[in-house]
Amino acid sequence: MGEALTRRGRLRRGGGGGGGGAGPGALWASSDMLWGRGTFAVQRRAAAEGAGAEGEPGAEAPAAEPPEEGSPGAAARERELRAQASIKEREREVQRALATSLRDRDKEREYHKRDEAVQHFNALLADLVRNPDLTWREAKKQLKKDHRYKLAELLTKDDKERLFGGHTGSLAARRRDKLRALLAEMGVSCTARWKDVRDQLQQQPAAPAYASAAQMEREFRDYQRDKQTAARAALRQLLMESRSITHRSLAAVRESGAALQAIQDSLQHDARYTALEHAPDERLQCIMAYLEELHKKGPPPPPTASEPSRRTK
Repeated sequence: MGEALTRRGRLRRGGGGGGGGAGPGALWASSDMLWGRGTFAVQRRAAAEGAGAEGEPGAEAPAAEPPEEGSPGAAARERELRAQASIKEREREVQRALATSLRDRDKEREYHKRDEAVQHFNALLADLVRNPDLTWREAKKQLKKDHRYKLAELLTKDDKERLFGGHTGSLAARRRDKLRALLAEMGVSCTARWKDVRDQLQQQPAAPAYASAAQMEREFRDYQRDKQTAARAALRQLLMESRSITHRSLAAVRESGAALQAIQDSLQHDARYTALEHAPDERLQCIMAYLEELHKKGPPPPPTASEPSRRTK
């Protein structure tokens, strides 16, 4: 700024001399221009220095130094961080618990809805399906005509077919039990012929209906086989209850046939023995098998034995 003032003084003193004969107006104009430039430069420099001292707008402030370790400020800062971490962890736990509760509630709601659909479908089966020989394809046409079929929309095709199979299976079991009760009432033995039994069943108004005579015959054969098995089990129970039969009975039977006859005579008044009257060979086989079993086991232990399971060979 001082240099600009000096040059201005020189120009005033020089008047119009030199510089190509320029007039006093030109010299004053040049002087004013130089003065303005110098003043502007000084102002810019001052503004720059002031901005550097106060900080430019938008400039980042210097980072604050962290408190020294062990100082009261550091301890307070650490407690604050631990509190914030604890709060965040508690929030996460609450969110997890809430999510689990919502999932369980949704599962329970879906379970109840599905259970209601199963009940509606079972009620529909009980009302419309009463023939155990009906196929699923045939039954499905009848079921769809009922408005209650829509109440089971949550069930899949496999679910409905499975429930239908269980329903028809239950119907078939009740029909079989009814036939067996009727056969037992008629006194049908294990040696009865199907032809004779069939004629008797045709005269029974309470006889269950079957899709074919062959299907009813299979049920009859199963009844005879199960009855024969039950008779053998009953005879074994009778032998176990007989005190006259011991581990020595087999040796006595092998020595003399009279011992076997004595055993049979002791059993002949029991219905479990006479139930196999139609199969004497099978009955004798059951008796001999039981005698051999007792012989292998040997004598029973004395009542005061410390090891009841021990057997003397």
